Amino acid sequence: MKIKNKLTDKNDLSAKIIRYSVFSTLLLGGFVPSFAQSEAPDSVAGNSVEKERIERMINNTHIITMGDENNMRDSLSKMLNRFYYDQFRHFQDPRAPYFMFMSRNGNLALGVGGVIRMRGYFDWNGSIPTSGFSPYFIPIPKDPASEKSLSANPSGTALFFTLLGHNSLLGDFRGYIEAGFSGYNNRDFKLKKAYIQSGDWTAGYATTTFEDTKAEPSTIDGAGANGINTRTNVLVRYMHTFKNNHWSVAGSVEIPSSSIDADGTTTKACSDYVPDFAAFLQYQWDGGDSHVRLSGLARVLTYRDLIEEKNYNIMGWAAQFSTVIKVLPQFNLFGIASVGRGHQSYTTDLAGGNFDLVAEPDTPGKLYAPMATGYVFGLSYYFSPKVFSNIALSEQRYYPKNNPDNSQYKYGLYGAFNVFWDITPRFEIGAEYLIGKRANFNGEHGNANRITALMMLSF
Repeated sequence: MKIKNKLTDKNDLSAKIIRYSVFSTLLLGGFVPSFAQSEAPDSVAGNSVEKERIERMINNTHIITMGDENNMRDSLSKMLNRFYYDQFRHFQDPRAPYFMFMSRNGNLALGVGGVIRMRGYFDWNGSIPTSGFSPYFIPIPKDPASEKSLSANPSGTALFFTLLGHNSLLGDFRGYIEAGFSGYNNRDFKLKKAYIQSGDWTAGYATTTFEDTKAEPSTIDGAGANGINTRTNVLVRYMHTFKNNHWSVAGSVEIPSSSIDADGTTTKACSDYVPDFAAFLQYQWDGGDSHVRLSGLARVLTYRDLIEEKNYNIMGWAAQFSTVIKVLPQFNLFGIASVGRGHQSYTTDLAGGNFDLVAEPDTPGKLYAPMATGYVFGLSYYFSPKVFSNIALSEQRYYPKNNPDNSQYKYGLYGAFNVFWDITPRFEIGAEYLIGKRANFNGEHGNANRITALMMLSF
């Protein structure tokens, strides 16, 4: 009966997410088009509404130059296409600067831009004590003093520099630096990205090759779906597209950062000294709007057995299948499924603890790499180039060797429904409903609900 109740709780949550999603979609279908359809594109086969949205952003960037502005427009448009159509560009990354300074010959463009992002959120029937909606942090048992919470912060506000250009030696190249504010509770200014791209090569502090940003749901929530793998590493990456732009391959060497659950008495984490290796093979169609990708990650995790006074290397690995399919010009399906051992610091939920290596049950001094899985699936719908919506369901699950039968995290569920409105190419508002659940190995579980509002200005 106890097992049945657990399954029922999980199924009830999934059913609730689906009911909210279907109801909200029907609701939007009835009301949003009243102001969105007036700008809906002609129903031309293969015409992507998402691409029309990006085209509006590109056309909204202005040129400052000593040369002929009309002659520079084509050159700048090509550069900005590389800026937006980037395999590793995240939905929450800033848009191109409003003003771009161009050289007289049109081969170099420099932009200084930023984004002001304000998020306000209200939690009820269980709250999460962080601005990111991560089920890992749902309190168990529920704290009666924190069942409801109202907050707002400017997390995600950022400034950046981008240099776009072309020459005979480097080919198409790009330099990018971005730093952002983390919010009221921690106002420090942190570097988020800093890298150089030249042709097929990328070097610097950038999104890991193991992450498929295009297959992730677009959310207001800064944490994002809990079943994805996401991280920024210092890396060197090679990526090449061939066969009429239908196939892409990539591989990278990345500076490691492990999270090891060593107790300091029988075990101790050693310094990372072997780089992580990530790679993917991708097939794309519909002009790059649709793709399927298989990604892999390999890493070495090192710890010291203080009882035997010996160091041990444990192999960590992960595999991921991800896809985006443009079913209609305005309708996308997306999904991610991953499995691995010792890759938990790359995940969204389990990165909140030390799960890359954990203690062997009943064997003091020994650590091992436990298994974890994650999945995300959902859809996005563009009512017009200005108005679009997303629905997503995600799960992260943890599989240690034995059932600890304690308050250890077992799995987390995450559901999101949102709608965004680009009032102008530079000013966006949005609203999002989030529902989450955390379950522990001892059968306890907790839920959280959140409504989030967004106001964002790009410049």
